[in-house]
Amino acid sequence: MDSKKKNAGELGLKFFLRTFESAPSPKKPFSFLKDSDVPLEQDPNLKPHAVISLLWATMSTLELKDFTEEQEALVVKSWSAMKKNASELGLKFFLKIFEIAPSAQKLFSFLRDSTVPVEQNPKLKPHAMSVFIMTCESAVQLRKAGKVTVRESSLKKLGATHFKYGVVDEHFEVTKFALLETIKEAVPEMWSPEMKEAWGQAYDQLVAAIKTEMKPTS
Repeated sequence: MDSKKKNAGELGLKFFLRTFESAPSPKKPFSFLKDSDVPLEQDPNLKPHAVISLLWATMSTLELKDFTEEQEALVVKSWSAMKKNASELGLKFFLKIFEIAPSAQKLFSFLRDSTVPVEQNPKLKPHAMSVFIMTCESAVQLRKAGKVTVRESSLKKLGATHFKYGVVDEHFEVTKFALLETIKEAVPEMWSPEMKEAWGQAYDQLVAAIKTEMKPTS
């Protein structure tokens, strides 16, 4: 961790440049990049932002906070409102991921050689719904279970699958952004900074658990 802190400026900038190289459209959420007329790596606002993001991501992985009763209530309330539309929201969630990072489609075997538009692929909607439900229910159960639990799967299997298909930190970050945006749009009247923090923290804990199992199967 100390070496990462020392090199946080370069590592953070490298992390963001890799993200933008593989998926240029993630620049859209950053207001300071939209109208910039200098090369990306020379933008004076990018490096400080990248440093903060890298340190935050590293610390959140190493020192995951306790999931509070208040956070649980926010997650449970919003999931109860979303659950009936899980199929549509799951698809929306995945389409947001692919909009931000089109190259992520290559991670899914059923999309690689598909000849139909991605939103019409018959295998995408059930897969997206399954992942969305798993992610949300993991968040709902987090405090009472005292650990990350996943539906109809195991962390070991999830970790091995993510390892096999070459999932990297940038993919997790894009997915987090897409998840939070999907939830925000699904329950706009409930959305708040506190709810964003609750869902973000639950997602970070799920990712941390998956990462511990990201190794080849024996």
